[in-house]
Parts: sequence; structure tokens; C-alpha cells
Amino acid sequence: MTESNVVFEVDESNFQTLVIEGSKSRPVLVDFWAEWCAPCRSLMPVLATLAQSYQGKFILAKVNSDENQTLAAQYGVRSLPTVKMFKGGLPVDEFMGALPESAIRQFLERHVEHESDRLHARGMQAYRQGSTDVAVELLQQAHALEPDKLRIRADLAALLAESGDLKQAQELLDALPEYERNQGEVASLLARIEFERAAATLPSEGSLASGVAGGELNALYQMALLRISQSEFADAMELLLSIIRKDRGYQDDLGRKTLLKLFAMLGDDPLVEVYRRKMTNLLF
Repeated sequence: MTESNVVFEVDESNFQTLVIEGSKSRPVLVDFWAEWCAPCRSLMPVLATLAQSYQGKFILAKVNSDENQTLAAQYGVRSLPTVKMFKGGLPVDEFMGALPESAIRQFLERHVEHESDRLHARGMQAYRQGSTDVAVELLQQAHALEPDKLRIRADLAALLAESGDLKQAQELLDALPEYERNQGEVASLLARIEFERAAATLPSEGSLASGVAGGELNALYQMALLRISQSEFADAMELLLSIIRKDRGYQDDLGRKTLLKLFAMLGDDPLVEVYRRKMTNLLF
């Protein structure tokens, strides 16, 4: 793809067509520059090279700010170079100054679409339409193209878990760095997978009843897991609190750790705040 296909000189006469309307079909990166600006001259070839290397995933529009002062003022340009990303007819992001190429690539990656993004979008649409098998296949293709994309990996793991493939779902998430495993949707999904895998080996409710009545810690713990599998979360939390109350050190603080995993799984459910307070009062 040549520079002429992806890099354009833009002024007030064609800004509406090339930038505003053009950005409704693909991102447009607008470089506000001036002849007297040395950083502008060093930045421009970097942007042009990137526009070619991305092969049309975005368009580069160069606006001479001295010759198009109305445009520069309209979009709040106060220093040069200023580079703005337009999508859907609107400026959505910007940076100022002659950043290194690596930093500009990071900026671009937030906005350009890749084949993996298209496969991901198709997969999630298939899932919403009830075609889970098709969705899993499409997300697996997307993940193979860009295995480092967290959103694709997390959605694929969630669909695998829903389909019953808990082992592969957990393997996908376990491969993430620890800080990503311990927050947000990933932490919630890991907790759900762990609880579902544990539920598959639990004894029946009837066989646990006498042990629970007698306050046996292992029975209390297993009953809590059973209640989680039944979505009886308040009951499960009460059982876990009773374990903490009876023996904080039981199996290396298992009652508290399990309660925290349940909090992670439930996210912003109102029960979490209620029982987090109860746990704090009990511990401190």
C-alpha cells in the first residue's frame, strides 16, 4: 500500500469529507503541524511509515495549522505537533509532541481494528444468537491470531466454561500474569470455574446434613460449596463465616479464602458488601 493511498493533505475544503465522514468507516489520524515546527518535521515521516505498515487500518490526514487556523482553533490545538484520532466522525483521543514510534504504536493499537477483532465480534454475535459452538470456534481463531489480547482470551474462557470445558477454560486464564488473574472479570471467572469443578465431586446434601448439624468443619465447607453450586449465595456465606468463627486456621484459613473467592465471583452483587462487613467485624 503506497503513501498516496493512506496519507492525505487535508484543509478546510476537504476536512468534512476525508476526516469527519471518512472516520465513520475507518479511523483517521489527524496530524496538526506547521513548517516552522522542528518536532513536526521529525514526527511526520514516522506517522507516514506507520500508516503504510498498518495497510489501511487507519488514514493519516496532515493539516497545516498555519494555513488552516480555523480548523486548529475548532479542535483546540494549542501546541504543535498535536495528533488527534477521529472515529465515527468525532475526535476520540490525542497526543502531543513527537513521541517515539513504540509509543505511537501503543496509541494506535487502542483504535485500529485487526482480523482478531472482527473474529471476536462475529463470535460474540453468534453467542448472542444462541450458536455457542460457532462462537467458540471463532474466538479460538481470534485467540490464535493474537493470544495476548485479554478481552478475547477472557471471553473464550467464559464460553468454554459455559460449554462445560472447565479444564481448558482454566488453562487459558492460568496462563495470564498474576495481576490480571486477580482482578475484574478474570478473577470472577476463575472463581466460578473453581467452584464448578469442586461441585462435581461433592457428596449429596443428605449425607452432609448430620455433619453440618454437628458443626463439623469439613461438612460445613462442603455444604457451602454445594450452596454456591445451587446459587444460594447468602447461605454459602453464612456457612463460610461459621467456619471462620469456629476455627480461623482451618486448612490454612480456607473459610476466609473461599469467601473472598465468592466475593470475586459475585462482583458488585449487594450481598458482597453485606458479607464483607460481616467478615471484617468477625475478624477484627
